[in-house]
Amino acid sequence: MKKYTLSNGLRVVVEYIPTCRSVSFGIWVKTGSRNETPENNGISHFIEHMLFKGTDQRSAKDIADLFDGIGGNVNAFTSKEYTCYYAKVLDEHLPLAVDALSDMFFNSKLDETDLAKERNVILEEISMYEDTPDDKVHDEASRAAYGDHPLAYSILGLEERLAEMTPDTLRAYMNDYYTIDNTVVSVAGNVEEGKLLELLELYFGKFDRKGTPQFVEAPDFRGDYIFYKKKTEQNHLCLSFQGCSISDEKLYAMVLLNNALGGGMSSRLFQEIREKRGLAYSVYSYHSSYADSGLFTLYAGTAPKQTKEVLDLTMEQLEELASKGLEDAELHRGKEQLKGSLILSLESTSSRMTRLGKNELMLGRHYTLDELLQRIDSVTMDDVRSVTERLLAAPFAVAMVGSSDKAASKLGRDRFVSRTV
Repeated sequence: MKKYTLSNGLRVVVEYIPTCRSVSFGIWVKTGSRNETPENNGISHFIEHMLFKGTDQRSAKDIADLFDGIGGNVNAFTSKEYTCYYAKVLDEHLPLAVDALSDMFFNSKLDETDLAKERNVILEEISMYEDTPDDKVHDEASRAAYGDHPLAYSILGLEERLAEMTPDTLRAYMNDYYTIDNTVVSVAGNVEEGKLLELLELYFGKFDRKGTPQFVEAPDFRGDYIFYKKKTEQNHLCLSFQGCSISDEKLYAMVLLNNALGGGMSSRLFQEIREKRGLAYSVYSYHSSYADSGLFTLYAGTAPKQTKEVLDLTMEQLEELASKGLEDAELHRGKEQLKGSLILSLESTSSRMTRLGKNELMLGRHYTLDELLQRIDSVTMDDVRSVTERLLAAPFAVAMVGSSDKAASKLGRDRFVSRTV
């Protein structure tokens, strides 16, 4: 991995992989739903959509035709803390990809007619999301954990707020957040150093938007209860606990704890709830890391008549974790699983580009593969006990989407507080 700074101060991170024929190219911007306000919630995602709607040089169809014509992929995504525009192409087509993406980034028209049509597309996306309760419940889980803090805002936004947004609204937000300090270009694949830097200077060297430094406030973990009543065949439940930030030294201990509790087919929750008793098709846990906080979340979808049993079994597993911790075999298996998934992910230029961009944007530093493997191997059982105590040190948050919350509403959310492992 090499890091460069263009003449205007723009950061560029590159991983040269001469043994492949593809290149993944990404433009990362440090803004997402947590940078928004109640008045403009959804604007980051709206901008992401609008940058594909055409420039003075290219229509939306021209952009699609260009990438389809070279067998490449172009896309974007918005998260709570960043937005990324990216393409994956053959190495010989990198200049075309950089030309098109930079044109979209700097010269999108944000036309009023296109904005009205794309607003409707996003409203359909929101409707689709509302019709998918196993997705909806995770947004409710964020609200149960963080209340009205921006980290709990919906990435898609709210219909009434989107209706008020104009091209000028989007341009003003971009002027504040689409700045040099907030932007990173990441590249991974078969590229030549000299030609790449010349290319990036040509298309990004005149980028001079400075903006105003933006500050975000760390959230407090609330541990609330939220029930979203909806006619569904299943009850969808999330239990959320305090996790680790992206820079926390105990992050890998938390990831290994997640693997053991609900991170895979061999995990405790999967085995107890699905394999042994057949009470759920989908049951798992995951850990979300942010710049200054993190969430550890358990999810299960099950029939209303089975909800109490699923929750009881989940509590039993947490009781077992609180009293006895993990077994040595679970920790060892988790380390091997994590190392394997990490190494396998590096076979993709897209994954490498993503790792580069996210690390530079959110951490400002990069770990080598050997350093990452060493960090995983160095996790001890004491580290896992420490993060388990953190996990259970405060009342957990509960979110549910379903027809009845009779079982979920009776959960004692403070039942593990003051326990030790």
